[in-house]
Amino acid sequence: MSKIVIIGAGAMGSAFTFPCLDNQHDTTIVGTHLENEFIDNLKNNKNLHPALGVHIPEGVKLLKFDKFAELFKSNVDLIVLGISSKGIEWVSEQLSKIAKDKKLPNILMLTKGLSVHEDKYELLVDKIKRLLILKGITNLNISVVGGPCLAAGLANRIHSSVIIANEDIKIAKKIADMINTNYYHTSSSDDLNGVEVSAAIKNIFSMAVGAAKGMSSKNASNEIREKNYLNTASALIKQSVYEMEIFVEHLKGKKETVKGLAGLGDLYVSSGGGRNAKMGSYIGEGLTFSEAKKTKMEKVTVEGADLAQEIGKKVNEDFDEKKLPLMLAMINTIVDNKKLELNWEAFR
Repeated sequence: MSKIVIIGAGAMGSAFTFPCLDNQHDTTIVGTHLENEFIDNLKNNKNLHPALGVHIPEGVKLLKFDKFAELFKSNVDLIVLGISSKGIEWVSEQLSKIAKDKKLPNILMLTKGLSVHEDKYELLVDKIKRLLILKGITNLNISVVGGPCLAAGLANRIHSSVIIANEDIKIAKKIADMINTNYYHTSSSDDLNGVEVSAAIKNIFSMAVGAAKGMSSKNASNEIREKNYLNTASALIKQSVYEMEIFVEHLKGKKETVKGLAGLGDLYVSSGGGRNAKMGSYIGEGLTFSEAKKTKMEKVTVEGADLAQEIGKKVNEDFDEKKLPLMLAMINTIVDNKKLELNWEAFR
């Protein structure tokens, strides 16, 4: 049995408790500083998670942030980050406070994302490493999770397959074995860059695939498009995979990773009805991003749109429409707040 601490009480962090507890691990969720009221509400409602629609198992300890430091007074085997990408700076600060002898326990990131630092792309795993090293924490080992696994499905113990990535394949396999169950099927990879980049940029392409119905024809009726848009969606998925391979290789990942769980697998799930695909559907209907955000998804985080705004300038500097016609069309639609236009002739 291992001691696992999950930071963040959101949907995925909470869903992750299920395979941990089913493997008999000592499992704790500690909320962020913004989740104190949320933790109280969970406990008062018999651990019913509002986003998941299921009860978090009684064996999971639910703690508010004021218990954070106390948790690490005893040995912890694995820290799981279930915070948003915007919380990376905050969690780095908190982790630096509980480090012992410039060392932290193994870390597993559920968080997906990509940023730009000093005019270079920066994986979230590299960002948190950089922030922790600046605080004197030099002994670090961080793994990431990729693959098609929606939180509600995991919390209902639906068969799901994911990939754990670490530059050290032995550590990736160790963590994969820790959390593998008869429904949560884990594999391992040493292609940390490929897995994390795929997991991040698939959100942009999920928006593009989500736009398929609206973009399928300018002349057909809504009824015709409703019945026949899958032709367009398939073409957009094929182009998405092609461009993801180019982008992943540009960031030193392996091309073959894109056609695995972290790329094609996650793209399939995300484009099937998640938040990114929903935003894409509104944009495909002719709304600008700001119109769709304000009138349809005002309080909803759309990771693909956030990523487009984060890396848009850099992608436009590094690529042209001949190389990444779909990615640039989606990015520029978001960044420039304009209606989506696709150059089908540039597709490969």
